[in-house]
Amino acid sequence: MQDGIVIGEGVVLDARPASFVSRALAALLDLAALAIVGITLLVVVALQDVAIDEQWARVAGVVAAALVMVVIPTTVETLSRGRSLGKLITGLRVVRDDGGPVRFRHAFTRALVGIGELWLTAGSVALVASLSNARGKRLGDLLAGTYVIRVRGGRARTVPLAMPPELAAWARTADIRRLPDGLALAARQFLDRAPRLAPASRAGLADDLAGRVEPFVAPGPPPGTPPEAFLHAVLHERRDRELERGQAEQARAEARAATLHRLPYAVPDPPR
Repeated sequence: MQDGIVIGEGVVLDARPASFVSRALAALLDLAALAIVGITLLVVVALQDVAIDEQWARVAGVVAAALVMVVIPTTVETLSRGRSLGKLITGLRVVRDDGGPVRFRHAFTRALVGIGELWLTAGSVALVASLSNARGKRLGDLLAGTYVIRVRGGRARTVPLAMPPELAAWARTADIRRLPDGLALAARQFLDRAPRLAPASRAGLADDLAGRVEPFVAPGPPPGTPPEAFLHAVLHERRDRELERGQAEQARAEARAATLHRLPYAVPDPPR
């Protein structure tokens, strides 16, 4: 099976899983960083000149273990959208199966399962699972619906989005707000790869993706619109609208900041 993001009918788009060596190196770096944090916590506790009975010592040990094995990895992956320290150094990222960014649920599942497959078994279970999976998934990835990709060293996009002139008027009035991010990403990757595909594969992929995008666009494109032109128009308009929304939000934020800096609020400063 070819590596990548799976779209309809088993069609695969390019989002190559990271190699086993890079994943292993990232995992070792992460484990080393967490081990340093754990040792630091133990040293800090040991330096405290406070008598702690055996029961509270066990509680403190469980809290420290949970912090190192679950809380810190979950927090880091959630806030960084899948880039822990080791993955940042090796140029990797954890993504969902549809190519989207991971969220708290995915990071928490990976960290929780990692207690057994990484810490308690010294990584042996994760090693076996990763080597037996086409995408290099460990058990935590299988349960969370994620995998690790390489984000460094890929080719830059070579095909700019272009609005077909005959679709410009239609695109300006079409409703495309419900288009999922993962599907938009798959369409964008296809347009980047289209010039390098065989004609039959290119036509088949274009038809498949256009058919999957069309239910999220209302009204539909004019009859006879080529699938690739339709995808270009939708993604081009979507990008422009997101840019406009971002600029409008920035302008509103700047206006609010200017108002808040006046003394008193919303009242012009007295003339001097």
